[in-house]
This record gives sequence, C-alpha cells and structure tokens, in this order.
Amino acid sequence: MENRGHPQAQFRLDWVDVARGIGIIAVVAGHVWTSGPLRNAMYSFHMPLFFLLSGMLSRSHPVGDFTRRQWVGQMRPYAAFLILLIVADQIIERLKGNFPIFHQWPEDVAPILLGGSWLRGPFTIFWFVPCLMVARIAFNLALSRWPDPLDRRWATVLLPILVLAYALGQGTAISPLGLLSVPMAFVLLWIGAIWPRIPWHNGMILPLAALAWAGLAGLMPTLNMKAADYGWPLLSIAAAVATSFLIFRLSALVARFAGPVAALGRASLVIMYCHVAVIHYLSPYLGKAALLGLALLLPFLAFRLLRVTPLRRVFL
Repeated sequence: MENRGHPQAQFRLDWVDVARGIGIIAVVAGHVWTSGPLRNAMYSFHMPLFFLLSGMLSRSHPVGDFTRRQWVGQMRPYAAFLILLIVADQIIERLKGNFPIFHQWPEDVAPILLGGSWLRGPFTIFWFVPCLMVARIAFNLALSRWPDPLDRRWATVLLPILVLAYALGQGTAISPLGLLSVPMAFVLLWIGAIWPRIPWHNGMILPLAALAWAGLAGLMPTLNMKAADYGWPLLSIAAAVATSFLIFRLSALVARFAGPVAALGRASLVIMYCHVAVIHYLSPYLGKAALLGLALLLPFLAFRLLRVTPLRRVFL
C-alpha cells in the first residue's frame, strides 16, 4: 500500500521498532543460554532478522555519499564502544585478580584492529556492525545499478554470491571485522528488499509457520552467522527467513500495544554492543533469568542516558 500520510509512516516505524525489539531480546537470550533448545531456537533466526529488516528499509542512494555516511556513522560508535569495553575489562578483571582479555601490549593491538573472529568474551558481538555496514554498501552499489530488486539481472550477482557464502563458510573460520559473513548478509538484504513487493495473503502462514517451526524446534542444524555456519544449505536460512517474516507480520499487528518492546528496539544498537559484557561479568553471580533482564535493562538505561548527553554524537 502506498504511504500517503504521516500516521501511516509513524505506524510503520513503530512496527519496525517492535521487530527490532523482538530481535534484540532473541539475541540476548541466545547469549544467556549458551546451549540447549532455547539457545538453538534463538540462533535459528536472530541475526538474519536484522539483515532482513535492513534490506526491507533499503533504498538506492548515491554510492559515494552513502559509503561515507555508513563508514562514519557506523564505525565511530563501533570504535567508541570497543574502546570503552576494553578499558572496562582492564579495570574489572584486574580488580578480580585476573588478567584482562587484552594484556599483551602492543601485540594485542593487531587482534583489536582485526576484530571479527579475533574478538571474544565481552567483545564477541562486534563482528555484526562492520559486517552489516559492508554488506549494505555493496547492496547499495547493486541497487544503484538495478533499483528494482526483482529485476532479473540480480540473479547474475545473487547466485555467485550465495555459492561464495557457503564456500567461505566451509573453507575458513577467519573473519576480520566479521567480513566472512558479508556474502550471506548481502543475500539476506536482497530477500528483505523483495518482501514488501510480495502481496501478503493468509495462505502464506502455513508454509512459513512450517519452515519456522522446523528451525525453532531444532529439526535442522541451527545458524552461527559470525562463523559463517549456515546449517543445511538453503533450508536453515529459509527457516530463519520464515521466522523473521512471521515476526514482522506479528509486529505490525501488535505495534499499538507493544511500546516497551519498541523501546528496546530503538535501543537495539546499544544493547547489541553492551549486553555480552553484562552477561560476561555477571554470569558467575546470577541466574539466567536475572542475566536476561539485566543484559537488556542496563544497556537500555545507558542508551537513554547517552541520548541526553553530548556523548550521543560519539556513541549513537
């Protein structure tokens, strides 16, 4: 449906925030429960959801300007949060009588700069933003040539990239800045971009639900996008797509009543950067449910604080 007025645009933004909120809750839960059915269910869709949502919101932009804005707008908070957490780790681990994760200087500068698979512990999630940024830059470059994602010429790009995604995942686990996952992220951006162009009808619910259930129930191998482990070729990714699309549909239906979830969605980037640190440092002392609550609440409060201080220009 064509967007002709402000109220409709606002409703659209609300449901996007709700979807992000559901996604970030799934991300945090997947890092609190590190094994078992709940963890596998969350990993079956949580990272693809964010790539799909980004693809849905993608529009063609001038390549040079978009690339500069992405680089500055994404890597500034990336560097700020990474430095903040490195400093925090130096203090917290030494107070506990332990070595910090990075304690061999200047040798540790190299893995910090490489990021991706070189970052672990409280920094393990830092692969996501550079991966998304590079995938969006590449996707925008393709959009500038073929603005309609249903253009048949997209197949000349998508099929080789899809093959590359699986080949890289089988061939290596080395991923500087999370770039190993860029090919699959590119494909997910495209799938997200075509979804609004497909008219919804209720007959879609059954096949989508069947695929989603197979992923959530662990009937097929789950995903680990950071490691470019995409489970069964095509099927595991298809299950993630199905679950995400059903979540998008649900988000649109409940957006008016899901204010707290939407608030989490608006804070999702800060929660993404900070939640693993909360889990990492507090897991010896708290149960899983408390960890889940604090890993959402503390970064959310940090987001609200940053919004009203000059630091928002650095971290947000």
